[in-house]
Amino acid sequence: MANVIYQAQPPLEFIPPAFNPLVLRVVQLLLPSWINWQTPITQIEADNVEVLVDLYRQFQEGKIRFMLAFRHPKTDDPFCLAYLLSQLVPKVARSQGTALQLPIHAHFIYDRGIPLWAGSYVGWIASRLGGTPIQRGKADWTGLRSARDLFANGKFPMAAAPEGATNGLSENISPLEPGIAQLGFWCAEDLHKAGHDQQVLIVPVGIKYSYVDAPWGAIANLLSEMEGASGLPVNPSENASIDSLYPRLLTLAEHLLSLMEKFYTRFYHLKLPDAKTVVAEIEDRNEALAVRLQALLNAAIQISEQYFDLQSKGNLSDRCRRVEQAGWNYIFREEFKDIKGVSAVEKALGDRVAEEANARMWHMRLVESFVAVSGNYIRENPTVERFAETTLILWKMIDKIKGNKSAQRPQLGKQKVKITIGEPISISEHYPAYKENRLGARQAVADVTNDLQHALEGLI
Repeated sequence: MANVIYQAQPPLEFIPPAFNPLVLRVVQLLLPSWINWQTPITQIEADNVEVLVDLYRQFQEGKIRFMLAFRHPKTDDPFCLAYLLSQLVPKVARSQGTALQLPIHAHFIYDRGIPLWAGSYVGWIASRLGGTPIQRGKADWTGLRSARDLFANGKFPMAAAPEGATNGLSENISPLEPGIAQLGFWCAEDLHKAGHDQQVLIVPVGIKYSYVDAPWGAIANLLSEMEGASGLPVNPSENASIDSLYPRLLTLAEHLLSLMEKFYTRFYHLKLPDAKTVVAEIEDRNEALAVRLQALLNAAIQISEQYFDLQSKGNLSDRCRRVEQAGWNYIFREEFKDIKGVSAVEKALGDRVAEEANARMWHMRLVESFVAVSGNYIRENPTVERFAETTLILWKMIDKIKGNKSAQRPQLGKQKVKITIGEPISISEHYPAYKENRLGARQAVADVTNDLQHALEGLI
């Protein structure tokens, strides 16, 4: 993140959506060239686009409201979704003879933290594109009200990532947050109160990346780089294949895990399972690695939780979000709203707190890189894509440890993207049960979230 978080700041301001059709037009015109220039993506294809064409037709006729709930394995996902809407949907509509009112676009929900590390201009652009921010680790009622209003009354449909964050894995979906389903029911509730009879739908959207050519050579070179950085002997990168590289990846992962176990036990006095005992009890190296990794992640996040006086409850993703919000509360402070009225001593103390909070959040950042990692991802389906994704997660870990704040993730090779539109999930069908009572509402939200999880898994 930007250096600003090392200093005490006024509270984070809400960035209201301020859709500007001219900004959207410029972005849509530049998008294909930007994707070719800034990403490894050379091709974007989509299945079942005709479903989306029909949904937009019904939306524009005032019959439905819907949200695109898309998979979020990479930071490139929003660009792929924007390409789908601006390029592929109009193309299929024209081929079908379906008249759609341009532009084809979607309001969207984004993490309020993105402008902190990507630059404030990103918040400006997101606002002009009709996006609305939300702080993920708390009940952000301002952000939720804005998203709720856009869903029920916005010029366009909505789009959001129900996983809440990227996990780096195209074929492994993180547990979904219930907020997407809740927004759907709020939309149905608002429409009902306003006397409108539009149907409300959640549309699952799968996004999957694959390499145009298997980049085994680039993976081998990256492994050599990481071996050297980790203190392992650097292996030659000749005759690279999954058979020659998998043992190296496993050895690297075990070595990094050992280094981190020693780091946390020695300097943070954490109790971790003895590595030799785990390996002796679990003969399978992958399974032993998974057990040790989960123990390490749980211990590392506890360092952050203890500092911020948080309870250790929920899955790792939930715990990371709470730590992030707690850290922001230490950095972005209400008492610094009028920064000119703060004394030099108070400001210095605030900066000290911000610096310490950021240092404690470092452990959380390390954990969040691994929330979806298991010991069997490659072994279950030994493709070059899974191998590359796992390798890049390890690279990200080493990068965080080294403190390279501006380092760009390595591009291992040209990629193509397959987007798949799933069968819409009707919120309206569940609405009668939702409005019965609180128990019914909770169950309806859980049922829709579960249906969406299964739907996204089915699109892999």
